[in-house]
Amino acid sequence: MSDYKGIQYLRNKLNTKRERIRTRYEYYEMKKAAKDLGISTPEEMKWFKTVLGWCGKAVDSLADRLIFREFENDNFNLNQIYQLNNPDILFDGSILSALISSCCFIYIVEDAIGFPRLQVINGMNATGIIDPITGMLKEGYAVLERDNNENVIQEAYFVAGRTDYLRKDEKDTDSRDNVAPYPLLVPVIYRPDDKRPFGHSRISRACMSIVDSAMRTVKRSEISAEFFSFPQKYLLGLSNDVEINKWQASISSLLMITRDEDGNYPTIGQFQQQSMSPHMEQLKTFAALFAGETGLTLDDLGFVTDNPSSNEAIKAAHETLRLTARKAQRSFSTGFLNAGYLAACIRDQFEYKREQIYLTKAVWEPIFEPDATMLSMIGDGAVKINQAVPGYFKGDNLRKLTGIDQSGLNP
Repeated sequence: MSDYKGIQYLRNKLNTKRERIRTRYEYYEMKKAAKDLGISTPEEMKWFKTVLGWCGKAVDSLADRLIFREFENDNFNLNQIYQLNNPDILFDGSILSALISSCCFIYIVEDAIGFPRLQVINGMNATGIIDPITGMLKEGYAVLERDNNENVIQEAYFVAGRTDYLRKDEKDTDSRDNVAPYPLLVPVIYRPDDKRPFGHSRISRACMSIVDSAMRTVKRSEISAEFFSFPQKYLLGLSNDVEINKWQASISSLLMITRDEDGNYPTIGQFQQQSMSPHMEQLKTFAALFAGETGLTLDDLGFVTDNPSSNEAIKAAHETLRLTARKAQRSFSTGFLNAGYLAACIRDQFEYKREQIYLTKAVWEPIFEPDATMLSMIGDGAVKINQAVPGYFKGDNLRKLTGIDQSGLNP
């Protein structure tokens, strides 16, 4: 116990990270308003807010391509554990949460009949001390329930072989022992490194800064559109005792002004109409910067640049996104495998060694689904390779390339 930091240390650690992660979620959910520089916005339009969904697009474009299929060489039957824990929600929720907050956690608990139940907890409600070698936690802390005011109702403290549950309205701690050699809180991390073992968010500081600038550009364009729609006019030399309905003068197709008693009439003019082009060019520049930061294209952000592309052209344009997805698959695979390993310990009530699952590998669906042309190219290539190396391509590795099941045929 002397090696543990303790629950109070982890509470403080979580509180220091919550605001940073909350900001990422606000950008993802388009609830974050850009700071008004107070230069070009009239006082009457200070209330006007704009939003852009680029941060959400950056996250979803990657999350939607990361489709976990199964574990191969599944010696401990981890696939069954995940199949009985609503895998469509569990995997997608884990991936999405990890991309936004850099790290999410899979919480494992034993149900009434002794079977492990898995639940995703986002980075705003869990933290821990990580073992950089295994990717497991040495100790962990999670908030399991909050009230409407974000106050903690129930929390849990995780160490190897034990989970402590604490409720706000109860003084006693509910301690539950288990056979797992690690805490039953497993991190799923996006792009970890030695400096930041809990990873990096897909919504980087650069993404947030570019979106702020783009939102201000959209706001300025909306303000300019008011003057673009109704160009400002002026009257010179109008008598003080003449009253003119300004709104009627703006929309009327014929405006009649008579001479005064001295035979003079006012001079009517119109200011030069504002152009929307500078705003559109600036917005496109920010879109190009955001696309370069996230591996997207201008087409992804709503700026149509070319005719519909083939599958190969789409893959070539998204090469950075493909490499990013490959990296994410590797780090997420470790998290899912670790969670399955601890769940197997709970299911079998036996303390397996982490080294025993080294043969089990995570399998993902192809990042880009091949079209008919690509399928034909894969088929031709497989035939030629099998002629050179008989039996090299079979049903299992062809499915990894195409994402198409064998429909009952033997590999």
